[in-house]
Amino acid sequence: MANLFDRDNYPLQEPEILVLGDRWVWKRTDLVSDYPTDTYALTYEFHEDSGGGGSHKFTITATETTDAYIVEVASATTDGYSAGEYQWYSFITRSSDSERVAVDSGFSTLKVNFADTNADLRSHAKKVLDAIEAVIENRATIDQSSFSIGGRSLSRMSPDELMEFRNRYRAEYNEELKKAKIRNHKPTGNMIGVKF
Repeated sequence: MANLFDRDNYPLQEPEILVLGDRWVWKRTDLVSDYPTDTYALTYEFHEDSGGGGSHKFTITATETTDAYIVEVASATTDGYSAGEYQWYSFITRSSDSERVAVDSGFSTLKVNFADTNADLRSHAKKVLDAIEAVIENRATIDQSSFSIGGRSLSRMSPDELMEFRNRYRAEYNEELKKAKIRNHKPTGNMIGVKF
């Protein structure tokens, strides 16, 4: 793995997952030809993307080198943000008159730092899968038994319904694991090795 404290190794795009309390870094070299760094500036606006109209938002300002816009956000700063799903837009501002244009957009997940929490960090799919399996195996806690899907508690579902939901949530959880392996450049088990 490359040293992420070295600007040469910064990712060339915005990360999909950002961990609160960690240093965030990336760079955009692709914008420099159209927006030279001596006459333009790059900023990001992050807004929480929740169904209830998220109230958390923040701005990140890139620094400029001759060949890149560099984003570096200190650990102490990211520690003050809130976990959740965020939509972001990046803007180029012209220095001569402060006119601004949007140049990119995307989504990032801000995750709680494992070192700073005792919270249950399992995904929704994993929590539901664990609850279903506990009910099937007759070892469910009260919370697991009362877990509901579509307005029905797991304890009131038939064995066939439980098996159907278990298969659905197992597939969803396996997909999450596969994506995590891909992000970490690990084999996913989808490739078959052949010797000649």
